Amino acid sequence: LAIQSADIDANDHVNHVVYLRWINDVAVAHWRARATPAMLDGYAWFATRHEIDYRREALLGDVIEARTWIGAVDSRRMERLTAIVRPADGATLARGRTLWTLVDRGTGKVTRIPPAMHALFEDARDAPG
Repeated sequence: LAIQSADIDANDHVNHVVYLRWINDVAVAHWRARATPAMLDGYAWFATRHEIDYRREALLGDVIEARTWIGAVDSRRMERLTAIVRPADGATLARGRTLWTLVDRGTGKVTRIPPAMHALFEDARDAPG
């Protein structure tokens, strides 16, 4: 992603809300790339907690990359980890941790993560992806 002028705040660096957007966008893209059409129709993930540690500034003109992988998973929640990296110098600009809860689209209620869904993310567990 190339940093745009709309991403920059009054301190002349990328605003913290933009990092949250990138963390959300890469999570959604990863889910959509891996899930079956039936899973996409039947389930939705709701973020219940976000944590972001900011390490370095991103500036106008920088190009960044968002990497995501899966951490702990229990019966209803998944921990998704994210690194925002500047490939030009290899600097990690931020790290994110988000807890996502699975919701059944039909009932609108929290539901258990089915085994087939666990399998979707096995190769993306505990390793930057």
